[in-house]
Amino acid sequence: MNVIEKKENVYDVLSEVMKKQGYHFVDSHTTLKTCSWTRNALTQRRFCYKCKFYGIESHRCIQMSPAAFWCWNACVHCWRLRPSDTGLKWNEVKMPDYNDDVKRVVDRLIEEQRKMLSGYKDHKNVDKKMFEEAMDPKHVAISLTGEPTLYNKLEDLIMEFHRRGMTTFLVTRGVRPDVILNLKEKPSQLYISMEAYNKEMYEWLNQPLVPNAWELTMETLKGLPEYGRPTVLRITLMKGINMDEKAINGFAKIVEIMQPTYIEPKGYMYVGASMLRLSRDNMPTHDEVRKFAEELSKATGYPIRSESKPSRIVLLSKLDKPIRFGKGCPEGWNSEY
Repeated sequence: MNVIEKKENVYDVLSEVMKKQGYHFVDSHTTLKTCSWTRNALTQRRFCYKCKFYGIESHRCIQMSPAAFWCWNACVHCWRLRPSDTGLKWNEVKMPDYNDDVKRVVDRLIEEQRKMLSGYKDHKNVDKKMFEEAMDPKHVAISLTGEPTLYNKLEDLIMEFHRRGMTTFLVTRGVRPDVILNLKEKPSQLYISMEAYNKEMYEWLNQPLVPNAWELTMETLKGLPEYGRPTVLRITLMKGINMDEKAINGFAKIVEIMQPTYIEPKGYMYVGASMLRLSRDNMPTHDEVRKFAEELSKATGYPIRSESKPSRIVLLSKLDKPIRFGKGCPEGWNSEY
């Protein structure tokens, strides 16, 4: 008897599938997963681009989502489980309203993070001090899977993280301007993740599940120049899809509207459910990402400030110095990672 036959609730089925993929659930909709860079930081002293760019201590970072099964897009390149990937059906658009005790949610996230990393305590390559620091996480990446702005208690969740002295990076596709632009407790840094540079491309590549998703995204972008927090335009680059001259010009127009603090062109990775829709050939090399970034820099006036070859990512910004959120990678933009 397989898992689908044993369980009736579709979300129970999905959570079982995701658990086999390394996800841990602290309630019915909130999930976290150990980032490979957290493991690398502990065992190899290798740190992620967020450490290099923004000072985030990779070994003290929780990677989580409060909206494991819901999103307003069905992006071609996304690793998120979708109905077409599972043979199951559920309402991906409407996330139920939850009456969560966010203090309890954060308690459980920290507790689960500690459990996931507990096996590294006696690892021969792990520094004791770094392990102790990892047991006291200081940063939360609210991303991982799903669209976090669909969660009805997102603001309360961010506020609780901040109350505990933790910084937050919120990653969203920007389809909820009503949420993003009206957060009284804003994230430490806001990421808008985009791959399409016009509506036609958006309809094909991001496959919106709600009407007017492109227009809603544009509404969000127009409200960000005065957001009051650092903002990032994350561009996921797919070779043969969104890296040509037309893409450069299109993204330059997006930058003009959004006026982000940073731009992060980053190479698509051939992982998860995206392998059902794209090929390994769609992954650009770091050199190809760098070349795209150079052309985008010319088109926008944003200088290239740093890069991380292991992550295939380049950083552009008009800032002379980064806004740092932690003690990680003290050499900053000039560090070797």
